[in-house]
Amino acid sequence: MRWSRAFIPTLRDNPADAESPSHQLLIRAGFVRQLAAGVFSYLPLGQRTMLKIAAIIREEMDAAGAQEYFLPALHPADLWQETGRWNDMGENMFRLKDRAGRDLCLGMTHEEVFTEIARKEVRSYKDLPQIWYQIQTKFRDEARPKSGLLRLRQFMMKDSYSFDIDWQGLDRSYKIHHDAYCRIFTRCGLKFVDAEASSGAMGGSQSQEFMVRMEAGEDFVVSCSCGYAANLERAVSQIPKITDQPAVGDPHEVATPNQKTIAEIAEFLKVPATHQIKSLVYAVNGSLCLFLVRGDHQLNESKAMAVLKTAQLRPAHPDEIRETFGADAGSLGPVGAPNIPIYADVELRGRQNLTCGANRNDYHLQGVTPDLHFKPIWADLRTVEKDEACVRCGKPLEVYKAAEVGHIFKLGTKYSESMGAMVLTADGKQTPIVMGSYGIGLERIMSSAVELYHDADGIIWPLSIAPFSVILTPIIYQDAMKEAAERLYGELSAAGIDTLLDDRAERPGVKFKDADLVGIPYRVVIGPERLKQGKVELFDRSNKKTELVNIESLVPRLREILRARLAALLPDTREF
Repeated sequence: MRWSRAFIPTLRDNPADAESPSHQLLIRAGFVRQLAAGVFSYLPLGQRTMLKIAAIIREEMDAAGAQEYFLPALHPADLWQETGRWNDMGENMFRLKDRAGRDLCLGMTHEEVFTEIARKEVRSYKDLPQIWYQIQTKFRDEARPKSGLLRLRQFMMKDSYSFDIDWQGLDRSYKIHHDAYCRIFTRCGLKFVDAEASSGAMGGSQSQEFMVRMEAGEDFVVSCSCGYAANLERAVSQIPKITDQPAVGDPHEVATPNQKTIAEIAEFLKVPATHQIKSLVYAVNGSLCLFLVRGDHQLNESKAMAVLKTAQLRPAHPDEIRETFGADAGSLGPVGAPNIPIYADVELRGRQNLTCGANRNDYHLQGVTPDLHFKPIWADLRTVEKDEACVRCGKPLEVYKAAEVGHIFKLGTKYSESMGAMVLTADGKQTPIVMGSYGIGLERIMSSAVELYHDADGIIWPLSIAPFSVILTPIIYQDAMKEAAERLYGELSAAGIDTLLDDRAERPGVKFKDADLVGIPYRVVIGPERLKQGKVELFDRSNKKTELVNIESLVPRLREILRARLAALLPDTREF
């Protein structure tokens, strides 16, 4: 490609509304342009990188025995209604009606559509196992799209689905995907961790997220040097047990005028937060429920949603609380609470002589013992904090921001049972297909690479996903330098090396700044003095080192460098 004919609209300044490095640089370097909130156009450089990411994904999925599909993005509502997710997805789903008034949606994911194919076409255990995948546009009505390509309303995803006769088969399919994902992200040049995760609205028995550490990330990872890693939504830890003074008699009311918060009650009653119950009311699909955690702990809403098996959870409105409890937030508690479900974090189990709201404004109860004065449903509900002890080794935990680039789920029979995807076993019995679901966000790979690898001058692409491997930069595109550039451009292209020739009539400083901004891994500089010596300068964008290379040996030298650099990104083995 010749720069003079390419469309690469670089910018010198950061866009005013772009905060994260990847958002700033992908716009400045001419890879993307924003059309609307969470909706981007991919310009030629961006499309080249996206295609290279897709090619790596296809190679690894095909090597794993997966078969590629391309399914509709427009789905009839009845499929999603069969699984219950038409309601569970709530406002995140784009919904519409056709001219006949039929309900439709834009696909956020394709479990239902793939299961529809399986239930019609897969009849026997002899047809299994199967792994099907696609690279398809997805839609999600994000309330707050942000960070450029990290949180979008329209995005590209590789989603695959495994179909097995039993759980042992699912275990194998899950491992196939786990190993393939490790290879994909490694080949794309990412530093990542695979973390235990919540299945959320997807359902299932197990899931893992592949996370890239970055300040622009919207998730948090809890990790330990021993290898434990989990999304904050799923993480657990060890904390010291607390010994309480035995409670005497029944709970008793105490006046707490204008004292609402845990900190205010701690000061007013001289009761530490560790000896209080924090009571939180949430609305779940139109009904209220009460969540209880220790006073110094935070409720993890994702854990709460997992317990309730719903994606529809929100804090109750003040009028809802007042109407149900007869009191306001800050004076609520489980003793004598209305007839609504009560869920308590397991760290409250076995405790006694605790303090909580009395369901009467400006009053609290003391001497409360769970399982004696109220009967909750016990669950892990609290949010893990930094420096708490690892459940595996006891060392302090680290908590950091990260972005999810991939997610794998063991769905089990959630979708096959609800949609009737059954097969005959070897002994002639009907059994539901055991399924897994596995996703990768292509834009997230691209953004994560930029977040990981950039400097003050611009992007530093991993070679495997760079739009071009080499840029040829003649200081002046004329006479001997033009002749040498054209010759090398032909030789590099013939050797299969992705090359961009900067044939513009621009000053050398402009060319160098643009090349650094765009982030092409290697720059070949053709200058008048070196050319007289029969040499060119080979500049490595990643370490900013320059090597003098004879013109005659440039192509074999570059092939050697590129081969070694790609090999360093490729794991040695592939075991499926």
